[in-house]
Parts: sequence; C-alpha cells; structure tokens
Amino acid sequence: MNNAIIQVENITAGYHEQNPILEDVSFNISRGEFVGIIGKNGAGKSTLLKSMRGFLPVWSGRVMLAAKTVGDYQERELARKIAYLQQQVELTFDYTARDIVMAGRYPYRKWWQQQSDEDRKIVAACMEYTGVLEMADKPIRALSGGQRQRVLLSKVLAQQTPVLFLDEPAAGLDLFYQEEIFRFCQELCHRGKTVVMVVHELNLAARYCSRLLLARKGRIIADDVPEKVLTRELLTAGYGVPIEAGRNPETGHADIYTVPEPMDEAKRQLLATIIGGNSRHDGCNSDNAGQSGKGGDMV
Repeated sequence: MNNAIIQVENITAGYHEQNPILEDVSFNISRGEFVGIIGKNGAGKSTLLKSMRGFLPVWSGRVMLAAKTVGDYQERELARKIAYLQQQVELTFDYTARDIVMAGRYPYRKWWQQQSDEDRKIVAACMEYTGVLEMADKPIRALSGGQRQRVLLSKVLAQQTPVLFLDEPAAGLDLFYQEEIFRFCQELCHRGKTVVMVVHELNLAARYCSRLLLARKGRIIADDVPEKVLTRELLTAGYGVPIEAGRNPETGHADIYTVPEPMDEAKRQLLATIIGGNSRHDGCNSDNAGQSGKGGDMV
C-alpha cells in the first residue's frame, strides 16, 4: 500500500511476553482513512492501539509510522506524529478546561517556553470546534463526564498531529455528542488526517468509518469496508453471540442488534432469586403468565 502511513507487520504484543494478548496481527492504514477497531470486551482492541503507539512492548514483528519503526522515534517527535486519547484519564487536580487543552501543545515548546499567541489561537479553535469554549475557565473536575470527554478530544486536536488514536472517545456522551465525535473525525479525515478509533457504537461506525477491523481473541478476523464487516456471520463470530445485521428501509442506516436467547428454566430460577420475596401478587410469575396464554415467559 504505497499511501500507507501506518504498517503493522505480524506483531505479537501485550503486557507479558509469555502470555501475549495480540498474536500475528498485520494490516496497513493509509493517509486519510477513518478506521474503527471493533470487537467484544477483551478482544484486544485497546491493547492494539497502545501497542501501535508504543505504550506496550511488541515482542515480535514491528509497527511502522511513516516508514520508520515507532520505537525509533524520540517521544517528543512521536508526539508530533500521533495524538492519543486513552480510555480513562485520571484528573486529580483542578486544572481548567483550557489548561488541559493547552497541554496538547507541549510537543512544540521547550520546557522553559511560555505559551504563545499561536498556541492560544489553536487551543481556542479546538475548544470551539468541540463545543467547550464557553467552559474554558471552569475546573475540569466540575464538568460532566461528557464535557470532560470533549475537552480531552480538544487536547488531542491541539497536538495537530497527522494521526489520531482514540480509545472509545464517545464513552459517556449522549447521543448527539456521540454522533458529533464521529462526524468530527470524518471531517478531519476528509482533510487528510488519519484516525484510528476503538469503537463500541456499531451503528455509528457503519455510517462514518471508512474501514473496520474486527478483533477476536487477539487476532483480526475481518478487515474491510463497514458493509462487508458488519454482517450477521462475522459479527456473530466476533462477539460470540447471535447478532442480526441489516439496513433500516427508511433511513438506509445499519440496523444491528443481538438476538435474545429464549427464556429457560435456569434463567427463571435466577430471576426468581434476584427478585426475591413472594412475587405471586405482582402478576409476573410463571403461573400467572401461564394463565394468559400457553408457553408465556416471565419477563
């Protein structure tokens, strides 16, 4: 792939060499792609992103960024190439939202240098773009979870890197801002940036990502455009539960949902234990359900 900005070549990676999480993973990512990494919890999505960034050791194989091995970059140099938004960020001090976003400018300043007018202009633009400029002077810990997430997105935008790694950036956001995050990323990719995002919102991934990687047990089992990855067969294999995938006939958007397993006696017993007490009076026990029709399940 001549236009590849990232090359992942047969990597085995994780926290311990004797028990790696990723095994023999390979793919290339081109400039301007919006790539979503999907899969069930524990499939290795975040581990893959951390390994690509150099935060976790790669025991075999290699990760290349712009034709240079990631491990050969100096940290400040790499921070000018890749901005990384981690899944959980501990915010223990009452920095303002503006302070947090300004921290994204650190790769461009020496330790003794103060923030410049250009830094302030970039920070303001990033905060306005993500809708948090009006709360710039508020302590970050006084903001809601969704507001903090948008501040942190502003921070990685302020790094002005050609590549963004985002680990579940829509976590904690309401529906409007979830879609805004995907739209922001798509707009950035249309202007030449490359975004690699760990995604749980499959319907949004289908609409906005240009490509999806489906992870399962530390391997990539599908790598293609969304409509070829978000199929019943691949999603069921990847998530380990029955999943239906189709299109909404009115909107044309992806319609993805799990198929519930039938209620059996074991589940009825578990529900009875969870609910506790004598539930006969509430009309929800199996005896009452049976009076209204044959085979009625307690729900």
